Amino acid sequence: MSDRADTGLRGSRLTLRIVQIVCFTFLAYLVIGMQLAVLPPFVHDDLGLGAVIAGLVISTQYVATLLSRGFAGRTSDTAGPKRAAWIGLLACAVSGLLMTAAALLRAWPMASLGTMLLARLALGMGESCVATGCIMWGIGRVGSEHTAKVISWNGIATYGALAVGAPLGVVLVSIGGFVMIGVSAVALMLLALLLAWRRPAVRVEAGERLPLHRVFGRVAPYGMGLALGSVGFGVIATFITLYYASQGWAGAALTLSAFGVCFVGIRLLLGWTIAHFGGYRVALASLLVEAAGLFVLATASHVGVAMLGASLCGIGFSLVFPALGVVAVERVSVSNRGAALAAYSVFIDVALGVTGPLGGWIASGGRYGPMFVVAAALSLVASVLTGVLYVGYGSRVRG
Repeated sequence: MSDRADTGLRGSRLTLRIVQIVCFTFLAYLVIGMQLAVLPPFVHDDLGLGAVIAGLVISTQYVATLLSRGFAGRTSDTAGPKRAAWIGLLACAVSGLLMTAAALLRAWPMASLGTMLLARLALGMGESCVATGCIMWGIGRVGSEHTAKVISWNGIATYGALAVGAPLGVVLVSIGGFVMIGVSAVALMLLALLLAWRRPAVRVEAGERLPLHRVFGRVAPYGMGLALGSVGFGVIATFITLYYASQGWAGAALTLSAFGVCFVGIRLLLGWTIAHFGGYRVALASLLVEAAGLFVLATASHVGVAMLGASLCGIGFSLVFPALGVVAVERVSVSNRGAALAAYSVFIDVALGVTGPLGGWIASGGRYGPMFVVAAALSLVASVLTGVLYVGYGSRVRG
């Protein structure tokens, strides 16, 4: 069954229709979030491997997401976004099975590590298909004029799930050990697959399919800004637990939750600013706030100050993806917007894939402050790039 977008949707009916789709994003990212606070310590302490390997395990997911973005985008454009999302949920379920096996192989660190890397690869593919599929599925159900709203709500689902998932993962491990992370992931994805199967599909847009390299070229300037601005999130998600441990602080999971709560709060309160002020201006302001938060985090001498810095990062990073994403997807026709969204998202995958090993190398001596300073500097570079794009392309549009 399929349906066309109802362009007359307003208010709560519009929001409900979007939420009915992005709930699958929430469930998929809940699986991802459950691993954030417990996977690095498991690799670092339980398996006896170092910070670089812990960063590599985290980043493997992002590499897989990067490699599968093209598949996700084209599947969404040609077979429909519901199909793409369903494939992604299935991949996340397979990842849960593999993560369960990795936990059971704990006594054999190399076998456990290898199985865990496979699990992260499957999770990365699942992430790309769910993220692209659900956004395009949501846009198909409510109309392209609500693109910013769909992207914003999808982000709320994403980082809301991360905020809930981090402490949930800690609780699950305390109850039943690391194996509970994999078992819970399988259960959540089976539920998601059942619910997604019952949701109506949307029609596939007809039209010329541009080669991926041409789509990529059109969104690349915006993707570069996204990549530079995403490093801050990457270092927080990957290393905040180890950073707190190096300082003798407790509450790393709560700090991840604070980041997520601030992220979601800004999306809810200020998501409308993208349509009102334009993507360029909102992205520029957001990147500056993120840079300030990273500097605070780098120089924190108390856990409360560190949490403030992470919260500012959540506030700043919140609107970067939708603000730049809205102007990026407008560079192609409707029939290529799944591919454009996937190509745009590649840049965050590259940033997060590099962040783990590079951040681990910078912090290999146990000093995490310089890592956050580098991330702050890259956010400032992203703000300059956004300003250049606004003065250049933005001014031509206005003219």
